[in-house]
Amino acid sequence: MKGDRVEVLIDVGDGVRTFEIVATKDGRRVEVATVRGHVQVTEVTRTGQEVRSAQFMQSRVVAVVEHPAAEEADRQKRPRGKTPPQDALDL
Repeated sequence: MKGDRVEVLIDVGDGVRTFEIVATKDGRRVEVATVRGHVQVTEVTRTGQEVRSAQFMQSRVVAVVEHPAAEEADRQKRPRGKTPPQDALDL
């Protein structure tokens, strides 16, 4: 889904570097796979064709953080501030 993104944090020796792969158009998604000692992050079309991909050595990967687009849209729609307690809603 457009807006899906995956952050990959890599140990580069003197610190950590962040790489980000984003689904750039409608109908595309980002897939993560671990294959033969590599973490592979790929942007894929509806038909399964790879648009772009990145591979990282598994021993250097510190973290893989997935950010689904639907989750971010829900977060933006929620009202800010405190939510009333559940008991107050039952009145």
